[in-house]
Amino acid sequence: MNPNAIVAAAAGSFVFAGILVYAIILYNSLVRLRNDNDRAWANIDVLLKQRHDEIPNLVETVRGYMQHERQTLEAVTRARTASISASSIGQKAQADWMLTSALRGLFAVAENYPRLKANQNFLRLQMRISELEERIADRRELFNDEVNTYNTRLDQVPEVLVAMLIGLKPRDFFKVSDEDRKMAGSKPDQRSGTA
Repeated sequence: MNPNAIVAAAAGSFVFAGILVYAIILYNSLVRLRNDNDRAWANIDVLLKQRHDEIPNLVETVRGYMQHERQTLEAVTRARTASISASSIGQKAQADWMLTSALRGLFAVAENYPRLKANQNFLRLQMRISELEERIADRRELFNDEVNTYNTRLDQVPEVLVAMLIGLKPRDFFKVSDEDRKMAGSKPDQRSGTA
């Protein structure tokens, strides 16, 4: 066999092996980023569910004191139902924003009821929900950072080629657009959409 052919075959094999190893490294890094996104979303989802579980207790506690605030209580209940039934990240973001707005309205109206504000169960629930809101906001920021990193990597060469081959697609941020806010009839809120 010709020595030049052997050298060319060895060089070709070496280049092919290098490309294969590089493709595997890219694939693994994209899968890791996707899994980081999934984990970050799961953390948010757990907090959303915990907040959903507290709301019926809050509504029941408040109902006896706020008999003339039926619309406020119904807004919270409707927003909770929408949040539970939302399936996509965009729908969950919109529902989360609506629920946060409804809860803020409820807590603002509660200021007019001194006996309610002195109720220990109400205070505990208010503190718990506020704590969950803060944790959701923190997790939202982390999730959106993870999604941004993932989406940026999917747009870069050569990752875009590997992503197309394995069917990875950009992900949605957990935020509400200004258009969605306007459709809901409220002003933009710094905390809920720009994480």
